[in-house]
Amino acid sequence: MANKLLFRSTRGRLSPAPDTRNSAGGAAYRMSAEHALAQLAATGCLNSTFYASAGDQLDTVLSLCGRCEPEFVARTALYCRRRGQMKDLPALLCAALSVLSPGLMAEVFDRVIDSPKMLRNFVQVVRSGVVARKSLGSLPKRLVRDWLDARTDEAVFFASVGNSPSVADIVRMVHPKPRTAGREALYGYLLGREHDASALAPIVREFEAYKAAVIAGERPRQVPDVPFQMLTALPLDAEAWKQIALRGSWQVTRQNLNTYARHGVLTDERVARAIAKTLADGAEIERARAFPYQVLTAWSMAGDGVPRVIRTALEAALRVSLRAVPKLDGRVFVLVDVSGSMHSPVTGHRAGSTSKVRCLDVAGLVAAAVLGRNADAEVIAFNDAVVPCRLNPRDTVTTNAEKLAALPPGGTNCSAPLREMNRRGVGADMVIFVSDSESWMDTSPHSWRRGTETLREWEALRQRCPRARLVCIDLQPNTTTQAPDREDILNIGGFSDAVFEVVGRFAREGNRAQHWVDVINAESI
Repeated sequence: MANKLLFRSTRGRLSPAPDTRNSAGGAAYRMSAEHALAQLAATGCLNSTFYASAGDQLDTVLSLCGRCEPEFVARTALYCRRRGQMKDLPALLCAALSVLSPGLMAEVFDRVIDSPKMLRNFVQVVRSGVVARKSLGSLPKRLVRDWLDARTDEAVFFASVGNSPSVADIVRMVHPKPRTAGREALYGYLLGREHDASALAPIVREFEAYKAAVIAGERPRQVPDVPFQMLTALPLDAEAWKQIALRGSWQVTRQNLNTYARHGVLTDERVARAIAKTLADGAEIERARAFPYQVLTAWSMAGDGVPRVIRTALEAALRVSLRAVPKLDGRVFVLVDVSGSMHSPVTGHRAGSTSKVRCLDVAGLVAAAVLGRNADAEVIAFNDAVVPCRLNPRDTVTTNAEKLAALPPGGTNCSAPLREMNRRGVGADMVIFVSDSESWMDTSPHSWRRGTETLREWEALRQRCPRARLVCIDLQPNTTTQAPDREDILNIGGFSDAVFEVVGRFAREGNRAQHWVDVINAESI
């Protein structure tokens, strides 16, 4: 008789053998170059994370760009800028295209480099030499000149906020030819050269007059309507700051609550209520294309000086921003990783600007959001084992996210929640993992020939629930997975509304739905 220990029956279909190790050393499946690039572009911020340095991520992205077709690189840049609102990675991909396919770079340039911040990022990346060039070159220079020419004098003036490089630095690099007396005066003004002040745009003259008056000790009643960063070096009083706060856009308001608190703005109940009304305004939230993550960040960063009325408004804004979360049919389970690595900042470490929002906070947000839209969903938390946790769908998203964030950390065992579901014999239609996918505690010598334990447990669950689908949401840059893509498994990266969109389509259409790479390829160049 054959040895039963060696030849015992396995549950479910035969799992493919893992072909790589993840960053934690566990058995894993390698993603294709296209899928890996899409994953990194959707989740990466080129900062140091729990498992990888910023330099490692940069090297990986550039290596993947060289292994992918330039068309896919261009589509990835478009998707992650337009749908994911990422900044560093789309600029890097656009800069890489200047070497891989200059013509494609020209095709997508205006749609990827769509703001002054993105323009500065692009120029900074190219000038750094990381994409095998250290100068802009003729085509990028022309594209940058066209970018400047396409904007009004007022827009170029407002774009002058920011450094490294500044708009003035960029003007020096590309030598745009002013087509009007006003633009000639503006470039002279930005470069600190002689210029005709009377030809400057009215807002520039207004700003200079205000600045001169304040420096002279006067207190003009009307603050010019310019980006407030232009005014912060001036000795502004509380009344001036109130004017600035009351006319700020939704994004500017949510980003500067603590600044307003420091300058005495929020002690005025009238102003605080007005700001709260703006933050909770559904139309303003939609116009700002606000992601739930951005609202959570504002809520998390709000200091003691931010009054309760504004915190309540942020909670309301969070509910509004979660409209993209789909209502899923059938029995839904959300498996939330609460391991030690999930306590690292979701956008990585960057000196002086590390986010307070952790991977775990975003995982809690996703879980609580799904629970809020699917009241009978069940959330299972895990580290090296399943962690007891009960969430109330009637609680606020922030309350449930805080409950998950308070759970004890540990190692990572992605198969643990699936094993628990199999032990209980529960039925499932949709299972959503929210993790960094760095499972290692369930790797054994057998894993390398029988498949990861996560995939094996999923196969066992599918024996009982043949229509079940699995979504693995990766919150940090990764090029491996515990369960490879196929008709019933979707791997997706990021924490923007796009994630919910793709999950909803996968839930509705199954193997007819576009997987992550197909979603990127659907972008039109």
